[in-house]
Amino acid sequence: MNSNQFLKYSFLMLLVLSLFAACKQKPPIQVAKTAVRPNAYYTCSMHPQVHEEHPGNCPICGMKLIKVELTAAANAVHVSISLTATQQQLAAIQTDTIGTKNTAAQKMLTGTVTTDETAAQELSARTAGRVQQLFVRAIGEQVTTGQPIYTLYSEDLQEAEKEYLLARQQQKLLHNPDVDYKQLIASAESRLRLWGLSQIQINNLAASGKAAATTTILSNVSGTVSEIGVHEGDYVTEGMTILKTQSLNNLWVEAQLYAGEGGSYKVNDQVTLSFPDLDGQTIDGKIAFINPEISDASKVNLLRISVPNPKGLLRPGMLTYVSLATGNHQSLAVPASAVLTDGKGSKVWVKNTDGSFSPRKVTVGPGNPQYVPILSGLSNGDVVVTNGAYLLNSEAVFKNP
Repeated sequence: MNSNQFLKYSFLMLLVLSLFAACKQKPPIQVAKTAVRPNAYYTCSMHPQVHEEHPGNCPICGMKLIKVELTAAANAVHVSISLTATQQQLAAIQTDTIGTKNTAAQKMLTGTVTTDETAAQELSARTAGRVQQLFVRAIGEQVTTGQPIYTLYSEDLQEAEKEYLLARQQQKLLHNPDVDYKQLIASAESRLRLWGLSQIQINNLAASGKAAATTTILSNVSGTVSEIGVHEGDYVTEGMTILKTQSLNNLWVEAQLYAGEGGSYKVNDQVTLSFPDLDGQTIDGKIAFINPEISDASKVNLLRISVPNPKGLLRPGMLTYVSLATGNHQSLAVPASAVLTDGKGSKVWVKNTDGSFSPRKVTVGPGNPQYVPILSGLSNGDVVVTNGAYLLNSEAVFKNP
């Protein structure tokens, strides 16, 4: 074996030994790192994409962050989010119990909130005199039945009080069997009530035995003051308007329809009202009046809708969007704002019996801008999140990326 052959032989031996040693080496052990996820985080009600580990202010708008507590099953299939009442209020979480709604196509009109003229009331002067003091001075004040409105100096009212006191005094002192004192007293008392005195005021007059220079006139109407017709020092005559009130517990929404569309709707038809000034909040109402006369100038019909206002959120003059159904297709439906749709399908957030929130996949059908029909995934009576679902969904994505 010459030197060149020896070198080749040595190189081959070294190569075989190195390969054999490599086969004997064990692969390195892969250590799985378990991420410890927090059980709560802090987010912004206006910017739910913000997720912080500590309390503070939103880096986008500067609002105070709210705490969101996280709970989930071990397999992370079921997600449940728990929020306190304060957290729900800060996050503007709103829920609604679903039921059967009209999901037919709708026509959208623009309307304006107005007062219900049928609920207007007026306080008028019962007798002539001079207004000495006025207790209600500003439009918008609330008045109730029996509340003092003004004091009146009236010679006619003084004379009526004196006649009442005289009849009572004669009954007490004279005892004339030919005179019906009870009838005299009842007649004088009836005149005082007719002129605005309450029974308590009449009883106080009888107890004092003296007619006052001025008389306090109490309200026989209630509501929000919309007009004040007098000032202190004014002389009023019988029947003159002192003030007018409006009830804001029930309001009207007035909209306009083209002349050819009026026949498609009738009184008591249900409509859906949306209020931009209330962040798009929707309220159900019903058509109360369709004007049979067409405006000569614009050729439109006036449509009037009665809408309840028990919480006093609505104010006359507010802009309103009126949704009128063009047909009748009743089905189980949820508000359109409750449905979140992505590449994986549609889902809603449901409020559980323990107060927590969980996502639920649903199958939806074609609906309208207000309501989306639910083909599967929900049952009548389920409570779904109608506002704030994006915040809850953001939390779920953060917890289960």
